[in-house]
Amino acid sequence: MRPAAVHVAALAPPFGWANNRRMIDVSRYPHLARIDAPADLRRVSDAELPAVADELRQYLIESVASSGGHFGAGLGVVELTVALHHVFDTPRDRLVWDVGHQCYPHKILTGRRDRITSIKKKGGLAPFPRREESEYDTFGVGHSSTSISAALGMAIAAQRKGDDRKVVAVIGDGAMTAGMAFEALNHGGDVEPNMLVVLNDNGMSISENVGAMTKMMARAMASRRLNAVRERAKKAIPRQSFFGRFFKNWEEHAKGMFLPSTMFEELGFHYTGPIDGHDIPALLRALRTVKSLPGPQLLHVITTKGKGYAPAEQAQIEYHAVGPFDPVAGLVKKGAPAKPTYTDIFGDWLCDMAAADERLLGITPAMREGSGLVRFSKEYPQRYFDVAIAEQHAVTLAAGMACEGAKPVVAIYSTFLQRAYDQAIHDVALQNLDVTFAIDRAGVVGPDGATHAGSFDLSFLRCLPNMLIMAPADENECRMMLSTGFGYAGPAAIRYPRGTGPGAAVRKELDTLPIGKAELRRRGHGLAILCFGAMLSPAAVVAAELDATLVNMRFIKPLDEAMILEMARTHDAFVTLEDNAIAGGAGSGVAECLAAHGIVKPVLHLGLPDAYLEHGSRDEVLSMAGLDLPGIRNAIRARFPQLANVAANAG
Repeated sequence: MRPAAVHVAALAPPFGWANNRRMIDVSRYPHLARIDAPADLRRVSDAELPAVADELRQYLIESVASSGGHFGAGLGVVELTVALHHVFDTPRDRLVWDVGHQCYPHKILTGRRDRITSIKKKGGLAPFPRREESEYDTFGVGHSSTSISAALGMAIAAQRKGDDRKVVAVIGDGAMTAGMAFEALNHGGDVEPNMLVVLNDNGMSISENVGAMTKMMARAMASRRLNAVRERAKKAIPRQSFFGRFFKNWEEHAKGMFLPSTMFEELGFHYTGPIDGHDIPALLRALRTVKSLPGPQLLHVITTKGKGYAPAEQAQIEYHAVGPFDPVAGLVKKGAPAKPTYTDIFGDWLCDMAAADERLLGITPAMREGSGLVRFSKEYPQRYFDVAIAEQHAVTLAAGMACEGAKPVVAIYSTFLQRAYDQAIHDVALQNLDVTFAIDRAGVVGPDGATHAGSFDLSFLRCLPNMLIMAPADENECRMMLSTGFGYAGPAAIRYPRGTGPGAAVRKELDTLPIGKAELRRRGHGLAILCFGAMLSPAAVVAAELDATLVNMRFIKPLDEAMILEMARTHDAFVTLEDNAIAGGAGSGVAECLAAHGIVKPVLHLGLPDAYLEHGSRDEVLSMAGLDLPGIRNAIRARFPQLANVAANAG
């Protein structure tokens, strides 16, 4: 009898490190230690697979406890991952993961076991599937709901070549709530490829899943009892009798009432399930059956996020992603941080402004915790809208609200706003609607890597007519900009970074800023440093060293052209500084302003390079981009050595 959960009290201290690798203890993991690739797993007998799964779960718990990372989703797919790699001939058969939070067990089984504790660290494994990292990572993941489209494309391409490889998409963690998943199902059911969609139904994204789709999936849980009754009735009632025929008709009607099968089958996918996603024998039977069937297949498995680690099962939101922790004690609640994060500033502002203006409505695409809406959702539940993983819908929903006189605030990560760019243009900016975008995780994000970097929002928003764009240099300025954007009669975007700021005192008043006006922070000579947003603190140090003028620009659109022209009259050169891509960013706006007025001045643009930056801590990524204090100082001195020398001599 296999244990229901891992006995974490028996876990030993973390393994030792060697060249960024973690050597597995063969005595504790006799099965897992023999698996260096899925081919090794396929040589394991069916009877031994539960033991492999138990060891994999324990290894995952210990690994993430020692290094941090995504946790609950991986625990929930341990048995499913083992079964998939055992039944399918990966990597020849394509396995496409959705919402890459699920991929840690997959990485452990595909040759990266000994490096799993390097995940999210500089030079370590990526936190999501990545094609450059392994041939088993068939499609790069980070954003959700892409797996069915990608797998469908692979299946079509394979069939055109006469290749009989199997293609499997594993979608879960709320990803089925996004419209893109249904676009792919709609197409797949029409072209009828040989592919399998595994719906990993755990009822969660980061928060609880929401929406009508979630309610329909929840009925599948109750359907297990229906299945048990149905199977007993089949055995007791002769199939050809009157009661047998009656029962068959009732069964079809009941199936449509309790299960989502009707919807999927109407879309052209043969539905199997739901089955227990932690029952390896049942998984093996189901996977082998659907593997042999032609056409599009959908296998519905029910899993538990955090399975096998009691604290993670009981607190699924808190254990979605974790820092290092003691696996015996679990996560220890920490006191309030010394400084509020920018997300905290937004969350408090949202509640304060909601109290002041009943027209405010708050919208999030499944990011209640990450975007700071927990307090708002409790204090103003009738004005809070979690639309699930549906960024496009979130933005157009806000546009519709604005049409009727509401003042919606869309709280969204920079990287996820990219998914709703057409809606921001066509549905909001084009119609000049009163929608406020609170853009979290702008600029350098860090450990989650390129998929989650907020590197481009200034570039893709700056070109939109009617759009007001601001970037705060500190916490109080962030609050004031949120109030400014909310009061602006049109689309407004306030972009702020992950984590804490410099520690500015935050006023409780809902004060606003004069639109389009910069702030002169330091008057110097020769060189004018124009800073946009979060890079002001290191810029202030460099400005003092070089006796340069420092301007906190505050507004990306509209630019303070009067300030720029004054700096051009009184200074010899410019430096623009931003934590956004240089291409098309705020610095480009300064250059365009100078060119429009026929002014020729040397300008050094400092920002994020024309490249996707690797994962690491935020400070490490800033250093890689040359946006830490030494990088900024060295870049300016290299470009303007004479100005730097004059400042040094004057000092």
